[in-house]
Amino acid sequence: MRAQRILITGVIALAVVGGLTPTAAQADTYVDGREFGLHIPQIANGVVPSVTYGSVRIWDAGVSWGHVEKRRGRYWWTGLDRAVQAANAQNAQILYVLGSTPTWAASKRSQGTYPNRGAASMPRRLSDWRRWVTAVVTRYGASIDAYQIWNEANLATFWQGTPRQMARLTKEANDIIRRLDPTAQVVAASSTVRLRSAFARFFPAYLRELRRVGWPVDVFAIHTYGPSTSTPALRTTYVRLARRELLAARAPRSPLWDTEVNYGIKGPGPGYPDKDIGGNKAAIYVSQTYLDSVRLGVERTYWYSWSRKNDLLGITMYTGYPGATALQTTESWLSNAIVDCRSRHVRVCRINREGVRSRVAWTSSGRAGSFVVPYYATRMCDARGRCRPVAPGTKVLIGRMPRWFG
Repeated sequence: MRAQRILITGVIALAVVGGLTPTAAQADTYVDGREFGLHIPQIANGVVPSVTYGSVRIWDAGVSWGHVEKRRGRYWWTGLDRAVQAANAQNAQILYVLGSTPTWAASKRSQGTYPNRGAASMPRRLSDWRRWVTAVVTRYGASIDAYQIWNEANLATFWQGTPRQMARLTKEANDIIRRLDPTAQVVAASSTVRLRSAFARFFPAYLRELRRVGWPVDVFAIHTYGPSTSTPALRTTYVRLARRELLAARAPRSPLWDTEVNYGIKGPGPGYPDKDIGGNKAAIYVSQTYLDSVRLGVERTYWYSWSRKNDLLGITMYTGYPGATALQTTESWLSNAIVDCRSRHVRVCRINREGVRSRVAWTSSGRAGSFVVPYYATRMCDARGRCRPVAPGTKVLIGRMPRWFG
């Protein structure tokens, strides 16, 4: 972990997450706590999640560029200081989103209103962007582990510049980060996948422009929200689509992160009203999401978000809700272990934690499948933490609810 303090610069050794090919996940993957990421909108106000997690994406927390640099060269650091201090105190590695453009810096103030007017615009002067990135990395170099260039740059809500302009911002930021903090990771601007036309218009072109300027990123990023009726099975399709685009662009062997995910969110279009997802279904979706990330080689997954029930999110991730229980349970199965997942009808992840073996099994469809209890297993637990004894060598039916055997 980084030093648990801010306002002190310096280089601190950081283990670099290994690369993946764009086409397939690795077998025998070591899973550490950083895979289990969260958004915590109230982190600057001292909110501490009641689940175990290893990384936090600081976005939608009231501390974006437009919030911090109120006027050119005049910074309100208080909120970001508090957010970084809180994450450090919770031993969570920090991914900070560098965008979006403050009103005063926007080349077109009419482009975007979130979180401020002009936020979706290319900065009028590149020098403003360079100064901002320099200020952030200089202040938090000992505390922030990774910097993401922009949020959902394929959507007009967040970016109305061109893929080439976004690649230029990426290159400029990378050069500064590499110089001031070589241990930090540079994460590409994220793209949502569910609006397929917007994804197809931006993501391949952005990759081409990144290639043109020498691939100035360590990590690629997508957001795997689906239509409000979607399931984790559709998320798998999205991950594979992104990997195909990375392969077509001849991208380097770099990790892929899912920096926002939830289910049941309204849209796209009026045919997909918002869906409230609770009970067993919430537990299934959360557990499958993190299991699939390991199975598909998505090295980090950031759930959006740790917050009380609201009308935007289909699955509530908060204390006492089934989604939070499933996150904690799945983290306890996988974290700090070597995991090998197989993609048959019954998905199976073989887990080895310092010689102690266990397995997790589930199906992505509603059709149940047969599973033989491993010879060493005497207990079966589901993603909601409900357990019962089992006999080694017996057959059990496995459905969508992930079940652990150990």
